[in-house]
Amino acid sequence: MLFHLSIEADDPRHVAHVLAEIWQGEALPFPPVGRGSWMAFANDDKGTMIEVYPRGTEMRETLGDRADAHGALVMPRRGTATHMAIGTKLDQAAILAIATREGWSAKYCRRGDAFGVIEVWIDGCQLVEVLTPEMQAEYVGAVTVQNWKAALAAGVLVTHEAA
Repeated sequence: MLFHLSIEADDPRHVAHVLAEIWQGEALPFPPVGRGSWMAFANDDKGTMIEVYPRGTEMRETLGDRADAHGALVMPRRGTATHMAIGTKLDQAAILAIATREGWSAKYCRRGDAFGVIEVWIDGCQLVEVLTPEMQAEYVGAVTVQNWKAALAAGVLVTHEAA
């Protein structure tokens, strides 16, 4: 179970509010990491949330037994290997409309023949795969350890080298 994760954004408050809208949740400030950090709560029974930090924030270990990790603002960057897939109760048209309103690139994609996602690119560099209820059902049915092992054994998974 994934309870929360963090991403960077040009405008963390705004991005947290949009992610909360997709979830039909709520966005709130997140002062522990640093000024300008926000959280998007799914408002579910698991405490699911996405922490959104100002671009250029790195998590750093704090020495000692009683100190929390903290955020430090460093050189901002645009690209990241971090992405996520999140579920929503909204339909595809609603997600595409939100992305269009925000000026974010978005499109429907199939992941092999297994399941669909809506790729949403926050700030043109942060991938969020949004799954409608129908897409979530496909995902849960397709993404299992047994199915992955079978695909590996059959050689159907293709390697895409990083450019």
